[in-house]
Formats: sequence, structure tokens, C-alpha cells
Amino acid sequence: MAETPHLAIKNLEAWYGESHVLHGVNFDVKKGEVITLIGRNGAGKTTTLRSLIGVVSKRCGTGIYKGVDLLTVAPHKVARLGIGYVPEERGIFSTLSVFENLMFPPAWQSGGMEIDEIYDLFPNLKGRDNTPGTRLSGGEQQMLAIGRVLRTGADLILLDEPTEGIAPVIIDEIGAALRILKDRGMTIILVEQNLRFAASVADRHFVLDQGKVIDEIPNSSLDANMDRLNRYLGV
Repeated sequence: MAETPHLAIKNLEAWYGESHVLHGVNFDVKKGEVITLIGRNGAGKTTTLRSLIGVVSKRCGTGIYKGVDLLTVAPHKVARLGIGYVPEERGIFSTLSVFENLMFPPAWQSGGMEIDEIYDLFPNLKGRDNTPGTRLSGGEQQMLAIGRVLRTGADLILLDEPTEGIAPVIIDEIGAALRILKDRGMTIILVEQNLRFAASVADRHFVLDQGKVIDEIPNSSLDANMDRLNRYLGV
């Protein structure tokens, strides 16, 4: 019997005002799997994530997660289902310290990481409890944003461009952390332009173009498909 997907997205469409952005996105994610959404700017990657959590209000289709259609759930209830969203802009509160940023969202369900576990995962944050969140480097703020979601008990994390504008050494540390989370059974959807980074953590890659998934490439055959992938991305 085929494994039931942890998340199954079918015929997802979305609009910003009168602008039709997603034109029937289809893909699924298995429990404990890391998948990436890749494609040119404007392909609909971020809009896909935002549609799933209800930030984009005009949408249709289905997104079945734990037997619940996310498109029928009020945005403020999505986190309670076990979904954590880390936006590209990170959303660090400038008036709160590192510790306060980590503690700000409630733990929606059991299984969330304790503060010490987060510091073990991201050693750069250790000893910085009282540092204002926005005084951290961009990479450290990304670690803080991911850690904040891990505390809530989320078991599906949506990560939007986590390596954008970050120093290579920090990218490697974030990659190592994601691999640890994957080993612990965390399910992750990653929007990412850095193919080297994506290949180091993902199981499958879905290519988006003009608001549709046009290809699926297993990570194990990524090298063999680089010419095709470069055509998609316009490299």
C-alpha cells in the first residue's frame, strides 16, 4: 500500500488581487522528507507557502495535512496543526532579546525543542540571551527564526530562502542543522535558489514555472539532470 503523504497539494491556485499567480500547483511531501521548490523569480514558490498558511486569502484547490484541508482552516489556526513558517524576511522582533524572541510564540503542541536544545542546534545563539534580536548577523537571525518555530512543536516547517544573503560558513551550519532535524523526523518544505545547499539537505526537488509544477527531480539524480535544470532556471 502506498504511503499516505504528510501533505498533499492538489490544483492549488492563488491570486493577488486580479493577478492570477498559481495555476494548479500539485505535489506531495512524505513524513520526514525534505523537498525543495525551485524556479525562477516570480514562479510562485513563496506564494505556494503563503497560500498554505492562509496569508494569501484568494485561493482554491486543496492542501491536505493530517487529514485536514488547510485551505478551509483560518490562518490563526494553521500553526496549531503543527505547521511552522519561517519567512524570507525572518520576522525578528527588534524590541525583544534573543531569549524573548524564542519564547514569544506559544508551544502549540508537545514535542517542541527546549531552549537548551535550540542552543545546541545553533551554538551561535548560546550566551546571547539578552542581545536584541536584530543585533545578530543575518545568518544568526535566520537561526533564531528557525529556532523560534522549533520551540512551538511544529513538525512541518516551511522555510523561505533561508540562505539568502548569508555568509557561506553560516549556510553550512544551517545545512547541518536541517540534516539533524531531518534525521529526527522533521518534514521540511524549502524554497531555495542555492542548488548546492538544496542538494545537501533535500530528498526531492520540484520545479515551478509560471505558477505550476513542471518537473520533479529526485536528489539522487540531480547531477544527471543539471542541463535540464539549468534550462528551467535560465542559467
